[in-house]
Amino acid sequence: MRLSGAKALVKSLEAVGVEVIFGIPGGAILPTYDALYDSKIRHILVRHEQCAAHAADGYARASGGVGVCMATSGPGATNLVTGITTAYMDSSPVVAITGQVSRGMIGKDAFQEADIIGITTPITKYTFQIRDPREVPKTVKQAFYIASTGRPGPVLIDFPVDVQREEADIDFDEEFELLSLRPTVDPHPLQVKKAAELLLNAERPVILAGGGVIISGASEELVRLAEYLSAPVAFTLMGKGAMPEDHPLCLGMVGMHGSAVANKIILEADVLLAVGTRFSDRSTGKFEEFCKDAVRIHIDIDAAEIGKNVKPHVPIVADAKKALSAIYEAIEKISPKMDRSTWVQRVKWMRERLATIPISSSGSIRPKEVIEEIRRQLPQDSIITTGVGRNQMWAAMYFKAYRPRTFITSGGLGAMGFGFPAALGAKVAKPDKIVVDIDGDGSFLMTERDLATSIVENIPVIVVILNDGWLGMVKYWQDLFYRKRYCATCLKRGCPDFVKLAEAYGANGFRAHTLDEFSKAFSEALKSDVTTVIDVWISPDEPVLPFVPPGRPLNDIILGGEGGGEG
Repeated sequence: MRLSGAKALVKSLEAVGVEVIFGIPGGAILPTYDALYDSKIRHILVRHEQCAAHAADGYARASGGVGVCMATSGPGATNLVTGITTAYMDSSPVVAITGQVSRGMIGKDAFQEADIIGITTPITKYTFQIRDPREVPKTVKQAFYIASTGRPGPVLIDFPVDVQREEADIDFDEEFELLSLRPTVDPHPLQVKKAAELLLNAERPVILAGGGVIISGASEELVRLAEYLSAPVAFTLMGKGAMPEDHPLCLGMVGMHGSAVANKIILEADVLLAVGTRFSDRSTGKFEEFCKDAVRIHIDIDAAEIGKNVKPHVPIVADAKKALSAIYEAIEKISPKMDRSTWVQRVKWMRERLATIPISSSGSIRPKEVIEEIRRQLPQDSIITTGVGRNQMWAAMYFKAYRPRTFITSGGLGAMGFGFPAALGAKVAKPDKIVVDIDGDGSFLMTERDLATSIVENIPVIVVILNDGWLGMVKYWQDLFYRKRYCATCLKRGCPDFVKLAEAYGANGFRAHTLDEFSKAFSEALKSDVTTVIDVWISPDEPVLPFVPPGRPLNDIILGGEGGGEG
C-alpha cells in the first residue's frame, strides 16, 4: 500500500489499538495531524505540552494500557520532557510522538530544532527517529511493545517532517523480534524455595508492596500470601491501593511521610519481603540503616533494581504476580497456615497506640477532615490524583484506597502540576468513574490552563485545592531547617481567585472555609456534568507528620518523645 509517512503512522497507531492522543499541533507535525483528521482516533487538544504528557500518563495508569501524547518539534518536544520523566520514574507506559525538522536540516540549528533524541535518551526506555516512511509500522509496533513489556516506561518516536510527507510502499505486516528485551517473568525455583522457607520460619514477617504489585495485577496474590502468613503489609507511595486499606493487615504507607505504625513495624521485622519496589530514599530513609537486622527478600522484574539501594539476602528477578503465586504455592506445600497471633496482636496494639498521638492544628478547617470527607462521599472505585507538595502527602496519609489504579500521583519525580492533567487522562480512560484531583494552590497554578481542555473536550473532574497561600511543602522545610526565613514561597500576592478562575473557563467554582461548606460543595460537584473547582482555605502552618529528615534512618520518626527526628 502506497502511503505517506504520516498516514502510515496514523494507520499503525490504529492497528495497535490507540483510541486517544493528547497533544498540540505545530508546523513540524502538521502532516500527521492532517492524516489524523480522517482517523477515528480521538485527539484531545491540551493547552500545554506538559499537560499532554501528564494526561497520557494518567490515562495509562488508570487503564493499564499505553498512553499517547504528541507535540511538534523544538519547544513542543521539550515541553513534554517533565511529563516523560515523570512516566519514566514511575514506570508508566507512555509513547510520545514528536515532529522534527527535515532530515537535511537536522544538526544545522534549524528553526524549532531540538535534539529531542539526545535530551530524552536518559529518561526513556528507548528512542526512535524515523528516517524512512517504510520504517513506520515496525517502529510503532516496537515502541508499544517496549513501553508495555517488563518494567513499563516511556518511549519516544521522533518523526522528521519530510518523512511524514514522503510516500512509499508500506508493509503493515512486517514482524519484529527484540532479542534484547526479554524480561525474566518466571521466578527461579531455588530462590522461591529459599524465600518460602525464610517466611515460614519468620516470627515477625512484613511485606513491603511497591508500584510493581499494581502494574503486574498482583493485588489478589499479595493479599492471599499476607493472610496465609499473618504478615502485615506496608506500601510505598506508588504501592498505595495494592491492598485494601481497611484490611486488618494493612499498615499504611511507609517512609518519610508515612504512617507511624508502618514505620515502626517494618523495622521490627525479622524477614522483609519487598515486592515491586525500588527502595526509594523517601521510603527507606538512610539506605544502610533500613531493616538492617532483617533478612531481606526482594522481588522485582527489573534486575537493575536488585541491590541498587538496599542489598537483599534473597533476590528474585521476576514478575510480581508470578513470584507471589509461586511463593504461596511453595509455602502451602511445606506447611499449614502459621499461627502468628502474638505478632498480629503486637501490630494491633501498636496501631491503636500510635493512632492516639495528637497532631497539632491551627483550628481552621483541616486537610485530614477534608480528605476523609472526600472518601466518605466517594464510591470505592473512584480515582484520586494528586498534585505535589503537602497536599500529596496528606492525600497519601488520609485517603483510604481500596482498589489498584485508584490512587495516581507523581512519586519519583514529584512533578508539581501533575494532578490536574493526570485527572483528565484518568477520566478519559475511565469515563464512568468519578475522578478527583486533590491539589495545592502552587501545584494547580502550574497547569490550571487545562481547565479549558476539560470544558471543551467534556472531561468533567473535581479539583479540590488545599489553599494555604504558600508553596506549602517548601515553607514547611523553611520552618524546620531555615529558621523560618521565607524566601520566594509566599503565593498570597498575585494568586488568582480560584472560584472566578474556574468560572472564567466555564467550570463551576466553590469556596469552603468550614467542613460543612466543603461537604455541601463536594456533594454539588458530584452532581455536576462539568468540571468543578473547590477552593478550600487551610492554615499555612498545618504540619505533615510523621516526618523523617532526608538522609536519616527511618526510626527517626516523630512519636512524642520517641525518635530523633528534626522538627
